[in-house]
This record gives sequence, structure tokens and C-alpha cells, in this order.
Amino acid sequence: MASKDKYKESYKEIKTILISQPKPERSAYFDLEKKWGITVDWRPFIHVEPVTEKEFRKNRLRPDEFTVIIFTSKNSIEHFFRMCEEMRIKMSQQTKYFCLTEAIANYLQKFILYRKRKVFVGVRKIQDLSAAFNKHKDKEKFLLPCSNLGAKDVVKYLEDNEINYQEAMMYRTVSSDLSDLKDIFYDCLVFFSPLGIQSLYDNFPDFKQGDTRIALFGASTKAAGLEKNLYVNIPAPTPESPSMSGALTNYLNKSNKK
Repeated sequence: MASKDKYKESYKEIKTILISQPKPERSAYFDLEKKWGITVDWRPFIHVEPVTEKEFRKNRLRPDEFTVIIFTSKNSIEHFFRMCEEMRIKMSQQTKYFCLTEAIANYLQKFILYRKRKVFVGVRKIQDLSAAFNKHKDKEKFLLPCSNLGAKDVVKYLEDNEINYQEAMMYRTVSSDLSDLKDIFYDCLVFFSPLGIQSLYDNFPDFKQGDTRIALFGASTKAAGLEKNLYVNIPAPTPESPSMSGALTNYLNKSNKK
């Protein structure tokens, strides 16, 4: 693992930042560009690919054989209903839907007549749906649409509570092709997930940090960075910087001060 002895934080000026996510319509990072006169570029390092109907059929699973569908993300909703359409399956109006958050439940309205369905909504964690699981687990059959990464916390809860469920991989999260960035240098790279870091090394196996500042959000992302022997210049969240934009602001206040 990288140690602070290996790199001395010099707060060298930052002129260019690459954020490993799609560019949003609005963001606090736009304010950083204006305030400091720097360039902030956006590039998703990972993307989602669908599992084909032919591949999915090898599992010998049919979505309409399940009475409850558990949705953990908008992607899981999109690819579940895509698969149903490709398999020419129409889900029963009696199907129940368990959604991890309100945002996920709201997204579900794009695919079903919400008022005619039984939808159960959590706040943030799968445990928020415990009352609904306890009520229905003895008489329902649960399906968990997921990616190749699975949903570890959800699966652990289902296993611990002896719920009759089946995982169904319907999409994959994979590294994007970044070969066009081979000869482009950024002063700072910003990552929000271990997958983003993995994509960096999938594309550039010989990547050397050098003077590049590395900004990492979240404990799992930081752990992935340390596994690759990266020095974390800008960590978030911290007590001083609960957001990544705040952490960058604090760093720029030192690195780019006039």
C-alpha cells in the first residue's frame, strides 16, 4: 500500500480535472471552473451492457414465475422490463414490487400503472422493507434482478431471513474504452467507485501516478486505490469535506492560491 512517506503533499497547482462520471446538467464542479479558471472534464469510466435474451434463457428463469420483484436501482428496473419485452412476457397485475428507495419507486412508474400495483418502498437500505418481507415471505416467490456485481447487502439480508428468492443477472457493469485518453494528461483524477479505478488499470495497466493528484470518494473507493498503490491526495467524505466538490475546494484553496 502507498504510504504518506512515499509522496510529499506539495499542493502543486491544479489546472485540469477529469471526473470519472457522465457530465450532469448542473453541478457544484461548474462553480470550481469559474472560480479558479480551471478545466473540468467528464468521462464515464464504466458503463452498463445488457445481458441478451438468449444468454438469460440459459438460466431457465421466467420473470412471470415470481410474485415479488425486488428493485435495487433504476438500471435493475430498465433491464427487467427490457427482458420481459424481449421474452414477450407480461407481468401479472398482482405482482408486487419492493423498491429500495423512493427514487427507484418513482422511476418504476415509467413501466407500470403505479396506482394499480402493489409497491413497497424503503428509505435507503433493504432493512427498511423488513415489515413487508415479514408479511409476505411465507407465501411469495421473490426475484432479484441484478448486474454481474450482484447486490451483496440485499442477498445477505434475504439469506439471513430465509426468504425464498432467486437472483437474475440481467445487465453487466463493465469498464469503458478510454484508449483516446492515452496521451492526455490531467492534474487530478476523481473517482467515486472501485470500478472506476479498475477501469483505469484495465485501460492503462502501466499507469503511474507521478504528479497526478488522486481524489477518491468513499471508503471502498479509497481501499481500491490503496490496493493499486495510489496515494490519495484528496479523500472524501471527511469531517471537513462531506462532499467531493468540497474536498476539491479545500485542496484548491491551498494548491491554487495566488
